[in-house]
Amino acid sequence: MAAKSDPATQAYETKAKNLLKGELKRRGVTYAQLAEKLATIGVKETDRNLNNKISRGGFTAAFLIQCLEVVGCKALRLDED
Repeated sequence: MAAKSDPATQAYETKAKNLLKGELKRRGVTYAQLAEKLATIGVKETDRNLNNKISRGGFTAAFLIQCLEVVGCKALRLDED
């Protein structure tokens, strides 16, 4: 398993963070709104916690999928074209 300090791990954490931030921005969803949407599926987070967690980028795949689902994301492009 790669260490958190591994540059490859950090690159993918940055990519995950940017993907999630991009989807939120495209849909005009604020962190406060995301917190409300996550609460509907039983995920308790404050907007401040979401801001910190997403800014760090080191969140789980489960968290990423939860966020994408509650904002209505059905498909995700991994390339940057």
